Amino acid sequence: METQASKSPHPLVWAAAVALIVFCGAGFAALMGWIPTSLGTPDEAALSKLDTSSTRAARTANAKVPSAPAQAVAVAARCAECGVIESVRAIDAKGEGSGIGAVGGAVVGGLLGNQVGGGDGKKIMTVVGAVGGAVAGNEVEKRVKTTRSYEITVRFDDGSSRAISEADTPTWHAGDKVKVIDGVIRSNA
Repeated sequence: METQASKSPHPLVWAAAVALIVFCGAGFAALMGWIPTSLGTPDEAALSKLDTSSTRAARTANAKVPSAPAQAVAVAARCAECGVIESVRAIDAKGEGSGIGAVGGAVVGGLLGNQVGGGDGKKIMTVVGAVGGAVAGNEVEKRVKTTRSYEITVRFDDGSSRAISEADTPTWHAGDKVKVIDGVIRSNA
């Protein structure tokens, strides 16, 4: 009986296999929510343009309404904490890596790298896989620990503005009339 010498697959087959594993891992991580699916932010210029046109329309509509009594105008002028929401912006703060992701990535990368090649090539691929896995694992850990907060800019009736941070998703939209009391935004409709 003849024995055939085992021949290693072509290097392009190995590269395709490694790329497939990496893409499948990234897709699985995105589906599990470990990697954010979008890093895009809304265009601030377009939002301010929309806000400006809606404000202009409101002023035009208000111009047709008869003027309020002088006493009501004086009360409105005295409200130092009254204003309008100018913008609401989401801010993502990237988390810090503790090293657990790097260690886990190095182990997985080293195991995958050890499957490629033979002899000295196998050793080199194990090291390359471990280093690449450590870098990828650290980055995945940082993205998993990313926190999102919201910055709400309020333009007060006296012309000043102030940015207020909130951890939870705000219900406020540009143009909402609000009152800020002790750093807390409340409706002033």
